[in-house]
Amino acid sequence: MTKILYEATATATGGRDGRARTSDGSFEVKLATPRELGGNGDGNNPEQLFASGYSACFLGAMRLVSTRDGLSKVPADASVTATVGIGPREHEGFGLRVKLAISLPGIGKDAAEALVAAADKVCPYSHATRGNIEVAIEVA
Repeated sequence: MTKILYEATATATGGRDGRARTSDGSFEVKLATPRELGGNGDGNNPEQLFASGYSACFLGAMRLVSTRDGLSKVPADASVTATVGIGPREHEGFGLRVKLAISLPGIGKDAAEALVAAADKVCPYSHATRGNIEVAIEVA
């Protein structure tokens, strides 16, 4: 990458049971370990934040390639639902798995799959995860 167009900075304190805040103060969140991982679940967790970011970014990538490449227009009621799972790795530590469920009402299956494939090539979250974690994409 040669030219940075935007940078976001956030600071977390207290780990999974702390807080995270962006440097500009526009976003602040209370963090809590999910009940499934032994916490009280009284807050958000990194997996929820990752799912929110990936789904929003992927929808934005679909809108970009739709316009740029002359593909089917992304309908206003389109949605991307990201499910992020966390669990122990075979050897050490923890790993993530992502499922993207994409809804493009009014767009035929072939056109929707072409749009999703093009978006997957430009989405920075897709670039970051490719070859690193399992990502399954499902077009409804």
